[in-house]
Amino acid sequence: MSRFQTTGLGQDDFAEMVAEDVERALAHYDEAINQSTVVSVGKIAGSIASAVTLLSPKHQRAIDAIHADLPGLASKFVRALAAEAARRSEAGVTDMLRALPADETLAPPPRSDDLESMLIEDWAGRVAGSTYLEENLRIARSTLHRWQRRGDVIALRKGGRKHVFPLAQFVDGRPVAGISNVQSLIGNPRLAWLWLTRPAAQLDGRVPIDLLRQDQIEEVVEAARAFAPG
Repeated sequence: MSRFQTTGLGQDDFAEMVAEDVERALAHYDEAINQSTVVSVGKIAGSIASAVTLLSPKHQRAIDAIHADLPGLASKFVRALAAEAARRSEAGVTDMLRALPADETLAPPPRSDDLESMLIEDWAGRVAGSTYLEENLRIARSTLHRWQRRGDVIALRKGGRKHVFPLAQFVDGRPVAGISNVQSLIGNPRLAWLWLTRPAAQLDGRVPIDLLRQDQIEEVVEAARAFAPG
């Protein structure tokens, strides 16, 4: 009988528990860490911890034997992950921006570096912080944080640590359905919101966020899937 069976805790549940602990520790240590990065690191830690429990005693002893080298190995692993993520992000951003539709009535789509340097309000529309949302839309900070963690809302980094939230994604104090699907497909929240708020070729020139606000979720998700790289 496995350890998970004796404790009544499933392996996936154990991995999720470790991931949540790691996320809390990272958020407490440095609030400036990107939230999506925190979630990714938590998942990695949970997967590794869960996998270790499946190792035979022989392999566990092998890990113990190289414990002095583990910090260096971990550092190399993280650097390799960062390099691969940067490579994919750079390629994906370029491809997605090239795929944005041309429209004679609109200015050319911003480049990826432009999005970082432009004022958020100039390309994202009206945005607000957690205080405004709590006072005016009655969205508790804990609820907003949960939505952000699950990808149900688009949060745009403004400055070192602060995030702001485009107001057009909220209806009756809740994010419109389909936001999480689009974010998971496109990845980068800035590019996801840029796509959501521009006429999309995949939707015959209609604006995705307008369709989501009309509950046309499946159509938007399929369009986002066609727009997103590979």
